[in-house]
Amino acid sequence: MVFSSISFLTFFLPCLLVCYFLIPSGFRGARNSVLLIFSLIFYACGGPKFLLLMLLSIAVNYVCGLFASSAFSRNVRRAAMWASVVIGIGLLGYFKYAGFFAEIINSMGASIPIPQIALPVGISFYTFQGLSYVIDVYRNDAEVQRNPLKIALYIALFPQLVAGPIVRYTTVAEEISSRRESLAEISEGIVRFIFGLAKKMILANSMGEVADAVFGQNADELSAALAWVGALAYTAQIYFDFSAYSDMAIGLGKIFGFHFLENFDYPYISKSVTEFWRRWHISLSTWFRDYIYIPLGGSYCSGKRQIFNMFVVWACTGMWHGAAWNFIVWGMWFFVLLVGEKYLWGKGLSRTPAPVQHIYALLAAIISWVFFRASDLPYAFSYLSSMFGFGDGLWDGQAVYYLLEYAPEWILCIIASMPVRGFLQKKLERARDEKNSSAAAAVLVWWPKLAALFLLIVSYTELVTGSFNPFIYFRF
Repeated sequence: MVFSSISFLTFFLPCLLVCYFLIPSGFRGARNSVLLIFSLIFYACGGPKFLLLMLLSIAVNYVCGLFASSAFSRNVRRAAMWASVVIGIGLLGYFKYAGFFAEIINSMGASIPIPQIALPVGISFYTFQGLSYVIDVYRNDAEVQRNPLKIALYIALFPQLVAGPIVRYTTVAEEISSRRESLAEISEGIVRFIFGLAKKMILANSMGEVADAVFGQNADELSAALAWVGALAYTAQIYFDFSAYSDMAIGLGKIFGFHFLENFDYPYISKSVTEFWRRWHISLSTWFRDYIYIPLGGSYCSGKRQIFNMFVVWACTGMWHGAAWNFIVWGMWFFVLLVGEKYLWGKGLSRTPAPVQHIYALLAAIISWVFFRASDLPYAFSYLSSMFGFGDGLWDGQAVYYLLEYAPEWILCIIASMPVRGFLQKKLERARDEKNSSAAAAVLVWWPKLAALFLLIVSYTELVTGSFNPFIYFRF
């Protein structure tokens, strides 16, 4: 089940809202139980045979969290923390990477069977959430939670369960026990959810049609223009697809009184790759920073050690996204660029005109997404070769067709990738506060709601008449 599905919008979510809000707000435990039950049902709909695996992950992190608390000796605490890491990463490694490593071993001359293991939905996300809880308890950054149902709710909470954002326990610990829902926040959450739904149905899916059509062709036979059209389409698709899910997750969380941190901050307006990763998938980049980069020494060590630390982080980041060489090269691409910005061309880049910086950062992102989208590494290199003029000519009719046929969507993607909404909102707030404009005040109150109503109608129409298109990050 996904958020952009008829079953979720017309059955699951309404049933949950009725069951949840029929319970008086003072019965927090009962509301939590309803939310937990529906979260488990939500996960079971996507992969019922893997529900036990997630419950095992919850149990391991709950028990390890208990023994990692300050009530025990340092040795016991350390052993509990490492047990959580080994079991969590072990399960993730088995289900996600066993086949990949078997192929590597076979390429060296061995002959072992390659296991065909289905990847549990969301395992990368809920594994990292569970690990962050235990590690934070071990570090005394979080209070140990002795109620197993609250840990279960934290890890299994359906809005962010299968595709993030990765939520730290410290972010929601107090809200699990004592949050207070309000009509204002429910309204804000519904609007945020609908805007995310529109991103997915109107922008991401349209760009996905173009990207799938182009990347489905032989890379050597693409013209340069068509290859760029496909790469730009996927650049738009992955942003609007993933940020849409984050918007919907944040909106759903707000409906039920949770406040998840933002996961995207208009990454395509960045002036450097360093800035790009402060704006893209924020919950993942900060997770690797806090639990891998800083424990390795971070920036408080020699230059060589810093480079090694960055290498480890970006190797892990690439592997986290998928068990394939193209994901590893994708991670190494960013590693090289970030090291270059830190030690070689960063200062020079900052002195160039702003448009040059934007083009550099956007070009780096577009090239990275070719590795991300390609079926394998040879295809990625062939595709890049076509992009830079070594394919089947420079221009063809297909490129013109996809640009003209999807012209409204291209324009909307460009506008939506920039902070236009925030700019207009600040203008209206200034007019309301400085000029005491009642019109500006009315627009601030009503335009999001009216826009959301219009977008809901359009999105629902697309949902009913369009083809199914799951979220990209579900496979991670």
